[in-house]
Amino acid sequence: MKKETIWIGNDHGGYELKLKIVDKLKELGHDVHDVGSHSTDIVRYPYYASRVALAVSRGEAARGVLICSTGIGMSILANRYRAVRASLCTSTVMGRLTRAHNDSNILCLGGKIVGEFEALDILEAWLTTEYMGGRHDISLGLILEAESAIAKTGAWEPAGPER
Repeated sequence: MKKETIWIGNDHGGYELKLKIVDKLKELGHDVHDVGSHSTDIVRYPYYASRVALAVSRGEAARGVLICSTGIGMSILANRYRAVRASLCTSTVMGRLTRAHNDSNILCLGGKIVGEFEALDILEAWLTTEYMGGRHDISLGLILEAESAIAKTGAWEPAGPER
């Protein structure tokens, strides 16, 4: 597994799980860039999701982890950034498949949804699974096409066989 700096962000609902995730990342030999929050005091998750997603979007970070109470809000905001493929995972299988099939670069977790041990298993599967490429490149190419069209015109009208 390639060791890298993983950016991590959380809100109050993800703080406790973040502490465990940071420990696991360091145990696995990764550096961690923690953008906060740093307590269980109530904060707004979009600030933290934006910091991590922007770093990934700009290429300043290869991967990130976002944790709020459910992981939903973090994933919604993070996926608004260009070249971000944030995946909300609630099982180890999802963590593995989102890397293998979607080349996910941000893992979103729900600090009040997923237990600590499952979250750590998801993280490890996500970190150690390589992108498969092949037939999955077609779908990622379509995502890039859609992302570009939406940025320019506000919509993507696919010309594919499902029309």
